[in-house]
Formats: sequence, structure tokens, C-alpha cells
Amino acid sequence: MRIFLAGATGAVGQHLVPALVRGGHQVTATTRSEAKAHGLYEEGATPAVLDGLDRDAVLRAVVDAKPDVIIHQMTSLASMRDFRKFDQEFAVTNQLRTKGTDYLLEAAAAAHVRRFVAQSYIGWNNARTGSLVKTEQDPLDPQPLAATAESMRAIRYVEDVVPKASGGIVLRYGSFYGPGASAAMLDLVRKRRLPIIGGGAGLWSFTEITDAAGAAIAAITNGDPGIYNIVDDDPAAVRDWLPYLAQCLRAKAPMRLPAWLGRALAGEVIVAQMTQVRGSSNAKARRELAWQPKYASWRDGFPAWVRPNG
Repeated sequence: MRIFLAGATGAVGQHLVPALVRGGHQVTATTRSEAKAHGLYEEGATPAVLDGLDRDAVLRAVVDAKPDVIIHQMTSLASMRDFRKFDQEFAVTNQLRTKGTDYLLEAAAAAHVRRFVAQSYIGWNNARTGSLVKTEQDPLDPQPLAATAESMRAIRYVEDVVPKASGGIVLRYGSFYGPGASAAMLDLVRKRRLPIIGGGAGLWSFTEITDAAGAAIAAITNGDPGIYNIVDDDPAAVRDWLPYLAQCLRAKAPMRLPAWLGRALAGEVIVAQMTQVRGSSNAKARRELAWQPKYASWRDGFPAWVRPNG
């Protein structure tokens, strides 16, 4: 098939390009960087250098490529410096999830694309009340923290418009780890700068990065239009996964802070992630996308992740 991959050099895209090429697909792969275009060509893709927020460039590139499928993996999350300014840090990604999605959907209609697969996220945006593990039928947080309000609106936008499009599928990835993902978090754990706050009861659902790419490939041919949680089988409390990650790194155990001190030092978003967030179920993706994570649990995935770095 002809695949148009928007965001080919991002966390997921860098694993998708070689996998799609190995699968025999003709891949047009976008990047904002001229310097990265040669690498895409060497991997067997046809590079397209463009800004995902340039409507005319997006329309032209998609129509020229004549794809059967568009995969939207565009984000701008190279660094996250200040969780107190969450929406400011996510400002470009929020535009890519709104305007960028609109431009790709418009191009998809013009090119008669039969399937459109878009990236979303699940974690901090789950409702922080009710069941500990949420399905796609559960509502997102009706009262998001003020610092995340714009980011929540952008996620809701993707999840509203994409399933209405022809063959529109939204993949909600959990917290990424694995090759090319979250190296900064490993450094924080090594330096004991990622503490357990409060009781550490926040429940995280993880997604190993190559498993995320595998889900996008599965969604090319499988599943009805809709939303799918792409997470592992093992939602885990911070008080369980964070010490285990430190052990995998042969680092000292994480420090512990009371919630009030964590709030003063890091802000409300971090405290909520450490103490209140809910996990997610992958049952629908397993059933309807015929997707199966290589790493069913972070307990298996973390050692494989840190081994090249440890």
C-alpha cells in the first residue's frame, strides 16, 4: 500500500518507517528538517520536507503521494522542561492536533484516502475518579487541571473529528518508554530527581515505543473507525514501577516527598500524576485491531529498555 506518514522522525515515526518499508509498503515520510530527509531516503522512504502547520504544503504533498493510508504522528515534544507551564510546553503539539489534523483530513478527502490513523494520548487526561482502570467508553477528565486545559481540548478535538472521517482511527498511546523515548526520565531516576510523591498511588499505563509503532501498522488494515487504547496489560502504581525502574538502572531507590512539598516544588500536574491518575485497558485494541504488545508489562520492558543505557 501507499502510506503517507506525517511525523516520520518523531518518537514513533522513527520506528514506523523501517517497519513499513520492511512490510513492502511505499512510504512517503514527512520531516520538518532537511538534514533528516536523507536518513528517511536511506531507509527506503520518499522524504517530504514540510511544516505540518503549512496547509498548502500538506495538501500538495498528500495529493502528490496519492496514499491509500495517512498516519498522523506529528508532535513537538522533544523536551518537557516545566510541568507548571504544561499547556505552554505543549503549544505546538496542540496546534498539530487541531490545525495539523484539519489539514491532513482535508488532504485525505482530496486524495480519496481510505484510512486515517492519528495519534492521541491517555494518562493524565483520564478521569481521576471512579474505576482505577478505564476503557474507551469512560469519559476523559471532566475537570482537567487548569495547566492542562488547552492540551485536553486538543486531545478531545482529535478524538472527535478523526473517527468521523473515512476509516478514521485514533490510537491513544500511554506513557512511552523504549529505544529513542524518555532518555531524560532515565537520567532523572539515576540522579534521584524523580521522587515518589504522596503515597505514589497514581496508576500509569505504559506503551513501549516499538509496540506503539506496531499498533499503527495493525490499524492500517484492522479495526472499525473509533478510539483505541494502546497500552500494555499491566497498569502500575508509581510506588511500584518507579523503584523497579531504579533497580533496573542499578540506581538508588527514589526519594519520597509528601504531597504538599511536591506541589510546592513541582506543581499540581506532577502531584496528580503521582497520586491520582488512572490506568487504561487495552482489551479493545487486542480484540479489534488484532494487536498484541511485545512487552505485555513494564516489568519485562524496562530491563530491555535500560540495558543499552545501564
